[in-house]
This record gives sequence, structure tokens and C-alpha cells, in this order.
Amino acid sequence: MLRIPARINGSPVQGDRWMTIADPYTGEIVAQVPQLGAEEVDRACRAAAAALVGPGLPLADRAAILDRAAALLEARIAEFADVIRREAGKPITAATGEVGRCIDVLRFGAAAARQPTGQVLPVPDGAAGTRLGVTLRFPRGVVAAITPFNFPLNLVAHKLAPAIAAGCPVVLKPADQTPVSALKLVDLLVEAGLPAHWISVVTGTGAEAGAPLVAHPVPAVVSFTGSVPAGHAIERAAVGKKVLLELGSNAPVIIEPDADLGRAVAAVRSGGFSYAGQSCISTQRVLVHRSVAEEVRRLLVEAIGALPVGDPADPATVVGPVISERERLRITGWLAEAAEAGAEVIGGRVDGPVVHPALVVEPDRTLPVYRGEIFGPVVTLSAYDTLDEAIDLANDSDFGLHAGIFTSRMDTALAAAHRLSYGGVLINDVPTVRFDNAPYGGLRDSGNTREGPAYAIDELTELRFVVFAG
Repeated sequence: MLRIPARINGSPVQGDRWMTIADPYTGEIVAQVPQLGAEEVDRACRAAAAALVGPGLPLADRAAILDRAAALLEARIAEFADVIRREAGKPITAATGEVGRCIDVLRFGAAAARQPTGQVLPVPDGAAGTRLGVTLRFPRGVVAAITPFNFPLNLVAHKLAPAIAAGCPVVLKPADQTPVSALKLVDLLVEAGLPAHWISVVTGTGAEAGAPLVAHPVPAVVSFTGSVPAGHAIERAAVGKKVLLELGSNAPVIIEPDADLGRAVAAVRSGGFSYAGQSCISTQRVLVHRSVAEEVRRLLVEAIGALPVGDPADPATVVGPVISERERLRITGWLAEAAEAGAEVIGGRVDGPVVHPALVVEPDRTLPVYRGEIFGPVVTLSAYDTLDEAIDLANDSDFGLHAGIFTSRMDTALAAAHRLSYGGVLINDVPTVRFDNAPYGGLRDSGNTREGPAYAIDELTELRFVVFAG
């Protein structure tokens, strides 16, 4: 059995207890990692604090490290993709795409590190004009990074690349279901030249490793991607720290009667069901104009029926397993509840670890399948009569990450861009679209930050105004 140590201050850490990582599809053991706790978290944090002592890592070195790491990863795409497939159950085609995105994020981080970040400002100084003001950015300090299971490589890169670019040492707590990708990425960064004491990885559960990391006095920043309840708990626990939250959503897409329906349905097919819907911007609520609702329903049923479902190792597979039995039971429970309340539920058959794609037509809008975050291969379909009603329905949510609209009219698109209360609005696309160099984040329960390396660097640094007097 492969036992992979954690990493603290450049040294491997075994621990007394081990967590088993299993393939969600086959149940086969992928690896074991140490189940660490508060003692190891303290060691990691103290090591990260020590890395801040002295002149720090020069900016040019940070950028070069990220570029070298990208080149190293580019030579090992198949290896990393297979790890993601096995530990996360992600279809191999999607896993390969995730590795490619990670390479991009590392390079975006390197580019952002090289960009000038300050401004020269004229300072009002009467007639003398002898003062000059400049703004500079400085790292906030140690970053505690906590990442989820669903993008076990790329979302780790979205924490590490900007932190390295900003000059912040990191203590990383990866998802306990999918830590292997993260450990391999950290090894690769060290191979690329990152000083080993600049990054530690503490593997373990949220309760035993995550909570002590959040509460520890050393980290100045806690950057978390995950569930809403966990995010709110972190906010309460991380008093006095900068807390960056990227949480969930139940992303809506509006389909207007003038839209290209075939294009819209094809996008929903991909955005709602790829990787079994296990994305925080997975398309969940399809709001369609009543005049074309029946046609969209028919097209969606056909599209769902044609989705390749099953083994993540098959390059054709789009819908693989959900991450765990607990999540499978929750998803099917929400579907059953919707059916009992009178909604039409099409699909949703369970086949071992796989939940087949499901369409829920006209669910009660108070039910979890509509108001919650399903995080599974499920899309709801609701009809509306006017654009105003559609926008009100889309905005009637505790979440506010991404929304989309399909229309051929520019005035409709602009109205949606201005009135949809979301961090991102996609025109003629589904909300399940993220560009890794763009500002990404949401409103309300979806979070309080913006990711994308250049934007994350702003979050991880503090602004200092300096005035020179002549």
C-alpha cells in the first residue's frame, strides 16, 4: 500500500494514524496519508512564521519558481490526471483538462508577480510641489489555505500560486478525500525551487487539522474554498484574520425565447452534468420562457439520455461517480422529496456509485433541490413569463456566484448584466464557466473574495502609502 507522508518545514511527516484514500468508482485504495492534528499544525505554522524572518524570497525568484513548476507539470500531465481520476472519481478527460488549467494558473501567477503593483500619486502640497506619493504592496503574512475535493489540483494552485507570487508562506490543508494531488503539486513546487520551509502540508480532517489551523495565531490570512456552513464557521473562528471565502451556489441560467435553443441546451448538458455536477458553478436552475419551455424540456431529456455515464477511466465518460455514499444518499433524497412534492423527476437512477443525470421539472421553489446547492448531476427546469420575472427568480437565492443568460438581443443581455446580482454574468453561456485569469467570486453566501492570481494577490497583500518629501 502506498503511504504518502505530509510535509512540514521541508521534512516528511508520517504521524501515528493514517487516512485511507479510496477510488470513489472502484473502491480500490489509492493511498494512505497521515491523519494529523493540532500538534503538527502548530509545527507547520511556526515554520511558516520563521520563513518570514529576513529579506524574504525575491520577487524574480518567486515568478521563476512558478514558471519552472508549470514546465515540470506540463511534462507530467498524464501522471497527474490519473491521480485526479483515481482519488476524485473525475472522468479522465476532465481530469486532464484540470491539469492543463493548473499549468495556466501557475503561469498566470508568475505573470502577475512580475507586474508593477504600485502607483505614483501627485500629493497636494500648495505651491511648493516638493512631495511625491507612491503606493506599495506588502505580503500580509502566512496564509492558511484550505481546499475542497472537487478540483484537487487546480483549486490548490489557485491558493498557492498567488500566495507564492505575493511573498506569503503557506500552510495547506487539502481535502481529506483528495490530498494526493495536492501533495504531488507541492513536491513539484519544491523541485522547481520553492524553499521547502515556505510551504507545509497538513493532511487530516477538518475537525482535527482544519480547525486548529484556522484558530492558530500565526496565519494572517485564511483562504477557504468549500461549503457555506464551514465557511461561516471559519469566519467566526478566525477573529482578527483576513478571511477569504469562495463558497457554493445554485447557479441559474435564463433562456429567452429568442435564444438559440440547441446551443443553450448543449451548454446546459455540459454545465449541469459534467463531473456529476460537482462544481460550485454547476448549472442547477434553468429558467426558461414559457413559450419555449416544452421544447427545451424535450431537448434536455434527449440530451440527458445521450450522456455517457460510468467509468471515469473511459475517455468518453462525462458523468462518473459522486464523491461518497453520503453525498449519493443526500442527492437521491432531495430528488425523492421533489417527486413527493409533485415535481416531475426524469432520470436519477442509481447505479452503484453513480447517480444518473436527472431533470426536475417545476419543483416547489422552497425545496432544497431548487434553493440549496445540489452538487450532483441534477438540473431543475422552471418556466417564466417575462424577463423581469426571470431576473427576480434568478436573484431570489442565498447564493450569488455566477449566472447566465441566452438571448440574441443586446438590450436583453445588457439588462441582465446590470440586474443579475452575481459575481459573474455569462451572456450566451452557462454559469459553469470560469477563466482562471479572471476575477472569480460571488456575493451573499457564495463568498467574499475574488480569485484569479492577479486579483488574489491584491487580497493577500496590504496597501502602504509612502510619501517622499523633497
